[in-house]
Formats: sequence, structure tokens, C-alpha cells
Amino acid sequence: MLERSTLVALIVVLGGALLLAVLNQATAAASAMHVPTYVIALAGKYLCFAMLALAVDLVWGFAGILSLGHAAFFALGGYAMGMYLMRQIGTRGVYGNAELPDFMVFLGWKSLPWFWHGFEWFGFAMLMVVLVPGVLALVFGYLAFRSRVTGVYLSIITQALTYALLLAFFRNDMGFGGNNGLTDFKDILGFNIQSDATRSALLVISAIALCAQLLVARFVVRSRFGKVLIAVRDTEARTRFLGYRPESYKLVVWVLSAVMAGIGGALYVPQVGIINPSEFSPANSIEAVIWVAVGGRGTLVGAIIGALLVNFGKTWFTGLLPEFWLYALGALFIFVTLFLPRGVMGLFTRREKLAPEPEAETPTASAAHEVTG
Repeated sequence: MLERSTLVALIVVLGGALLLAVLNQATAAASAMHVPTYVIALAGKYLCFAMLALAVDLVWGFAGILSLGHAAFFALGGYAMGMYLMRQIGTRGVYGNAELPDFMVFLGWKSLPWFWHGFEWFGFAMLMVVLVPGVLALVFGYLAFRSRVTGVYLSIITQALTYALLLAFFRNDMGFGGNNGLTDFKDILGFNIQSDATRSALLVISAIALCAQLLVARFVVRSRFGKVLIAVRDTEARTRFLGYRPESYKLVVWVLSAVMAGIGGALYVPQVGIINPSEFSPANSIEAVIWVAVGGRGTLVGAIIGALLVNFGKTWFTGLLPEFWLYALGALFIFVTLFLPRGVMGLFTRREKLAPEPEAETPTASAAHEVTG
């Protein structure tokens, strides 16, 4: 059985996306009920950010891994999708080159780099959306968790990872468009990417993907695997003494989280129309942590709420006083830390059932009992 918060979240996300899409497509532009296309694109972007927040909450709220570099996985998924979209342009580019993207022609490239081959196929691109963030997370996590790097040290290393990728992707000789990134997309699967119908479809697909990720994350944390994961979060040393290998559990959830973020990034790109190195910015990862904190760490649904609320506030606030947004975001984080330690979800429930707070008793023993039966 789904708990009430999860069921409500699924209904609101999917129902809301369908309603917006229908009002965009089935009503006249002059109608008071019509939802403009820019709102559709904005809502789709919010849902993609919610996927990133959900991915962060999975590792931070349930495994105790505070990642300050999850934007790297989000951006890598976005670049994989962007490469597919660039390959679909063909002769419709500025230079009319059927093989090379415009930025490569401009930079004097003579042939397509080896790592661009295959991206003309949607299936291959989707495989890379999952594989690239997943493999990077696997290698990074294996080395970090095997070395038992934890706490603030792990957070700093994750931040260094995304910053290193930021600097690398800024280089023109990397073959990813340098500072300008990838843009000027024309279509996706043969559909005009700028059309209202395509944007509405992408919004609904994003909602479906977010709901699917929420269900997967809920399944993971409610399973026996999740019980051990919570025990690792609370008392890793005791879990290890009970015979479990905490690094293996953390590695699995870390890779899953990276894949979730990559899928969010892939859906983000066609809706905003560009992907560039700024998406790797450590500030983006820090913002994702704030979304989770605002919504409620270790609640899953709270991460989605936090992402939607903060990004809606950002859109509204930057329209009025753009230069003060970062101050407002910092003040919001301080306010939540002091007065809403359990986030927005704490207003609706006195105790989160999915990820209980550490207690003076032996949570590891309790979790182990549920695992072993």
C-alpha cells in the first residue's frame, strides 16, 4: 500500500501535468483557461529539477551521503540528450553540414569525434543517458566508499568532481561546444521541438518519469535493502560489525541516484533548448541540497515539494529583484534549518515513517532484525 503522501504526490504531479497539457492544447489562445507555452516549458523544467532533488534525497536522506556534486550527473544526462538533438539537425544548421554540428565547423574540425558516433540513434542516446552518469558514479563511488571516505570529506570530493567537469567541458577541444554548449535544436524523434504539442508531450513524459522515479525510490527504501541502508546511515560501524558491507549498499544507491539525476537532465535539455557547462556548476548541486532541506530530508515526497516551491519562488523573485535572489535563498535555508528542521513535510507529519530519525536505541539492530526476519 502506498502511504498518503506518496499517493497524493503521484496524483498531483501526473494530474497537474495532464491538466496543463490539455489546457494548452484544447483551448484557444484568447481563452481565459488557456495555459501559455512558456508555462508548459517552465513546469517541465521544475519537474526535471524535482528528479534531481529526489536523487539527492535518496543518497542524503537514506544513506547519509551529502553530495555536493549531483549536478554533474544531471548535466551528463543532459549532454547525452543534447548530442542526440544536435545530430538530428543535419543540413538545417547554419553551415549546412550534414555530418558536423555548427560549432565543429566553426572551430575547423574535419571529422566527427569518435565519441559522437551512434548519437544519431535515439536508443543509443538513451542508453548513454543512463550509462554515462551510472559508470562515472560507479567508478567514483567504488573508489570513495572502498577507501571509507565519509562526511564532509566526501562532500568536498563530490564538489571537486563536478567542478573538474565544469572546467573540462568549457574547453573547445573537448568537442562539446565549449562555453556555448549545445543548442539550436530542431526536432526530437521527428517532432518539431518548438511546437506546443511537443512541449506538452515532454511535460507529461517528465511527470511520468518523476512518478516512476518516486515509486522506484520508495520501493528501494521500503525494502530490506533500504532497512540496511538506513542502518548504515545511522550507525555505519555497528552495521559493519553485524556482518554487512556498508560500502556495497552505498555504492548501489549512489549509482541508482546518479542514473535518476541523468534521466532528469536528459528531459531537461529539450525543454529549455540548451545545455552548457554552467549546468556543472557546484552552485547547482548546493541548490539541490537546499531543495531537499526545504521539503524535508529523508521523505522523498518532500524533495519534490522543495524543488517545486524553491524554483517557483526563484522564478517569481528573480522577476522582481533578481540581484537579491541568492540572499533570499540563503535566508530561506537558515530559516528552514532553525525553525523547520524536518522541512515542509514536517508540518504535515510529526514523524516521517520512511526514514526515522536516529534514536538512542539501536537502530542498526532493529534494521538488521527486519532484514533477517
